[in-house]
Amino acid sequence: MSSTGAQQGPAARQAAMAELVLAEGSAGAAELAERFGVSLMTIHRDLDELERQGIVRKFRGGVTAQPSGVFESNVQYRLKTMRPHKAALASQALRRIEPGMAILLDDSTSTLEIARLLRLGAITPLTVVTNFLEAINLLADQRGIHLMALGGDYDRLHSSFLGVSCVEAVEQLRVDVCFASTSGVHGGYAYHQEQHIVSVKRAMPDAAARNVLLVDHTKLGRVALHRVAPLSRFDLLLVDDGASPEALRDLDEHKVRYEVCATDPREGDGRAGAT
Repeated sequence: MSSTGAQQGPAARQAAMAELVLAEGSAGAAELAERFGVSLMTIHRDLDELERQGIVRKFRGGVTAQPSGVFESNVQYRLKTMRPHKAALASQALRRIEPGMAILLDDSTSTLEIARLLRLGAITPLTVVTNFLEAINLLADQRGIHLMALGGDYDRLHSSFLGVSCVEAVEQLRVDVCFASTSGVHGGYAYHQEQHIVSVKRAMPDAAARNVLLVDHTKLGRVALHRVAPLSRFDLLLVDDGASPEALRDLDEHKVRYEVCATDPREGDGRAGAT
């Protein structure tokens, strides 16, 4: 048993615990108690605090940072997952952006990869509208990009601005392309776990001339508590090449226009379906 955790203060121990759970996805309370050299009672107090902060969710005997059909993962966990796949989607999405456009990015870590590419400065001038604090911070000092931050109630779990005022701000806009993502895609619909996220995601496509949905392959065949919109609401769905034939058949059956993006760029541009 390590005594390191016992020697740490609660804040430092909780930070280390959060980093471990975010890296591994989940952990048992007994395992954490042994690793940090403290009692189960202390561990449960720490986990209660991490849950209060929206970093993890407790379950019987442990804690998880992974999503469910009802809860979305903390943004710090989502930032660490499926990065190569999200980068492949963003690279393909970038081909839909031209100098002089106004584009809208939602608060997903998939569209954040688009912001990372835009930071390279190859496409300017450009107007970027977003409610995602991570993207705002990334593009705030970028020359050639006119950045418009959507206001609203700040949600620490998602690092984004939400609520009625955000929806109203979206409704006053008209952009060339909206890039968005969601938690699940199945049966011709996009799904998300949380109602206050859904209200903003539903408003965004109405503010755009064209809409592109980015989903890594783990989201295909999954549902969540709320329907966001029918996939017909999007002009194009981008998915990485980890998608199974069964998942792609479901898209074909619902006449969804999609492109499969190569995670390894040496494999080419991918393939299209339901055109």
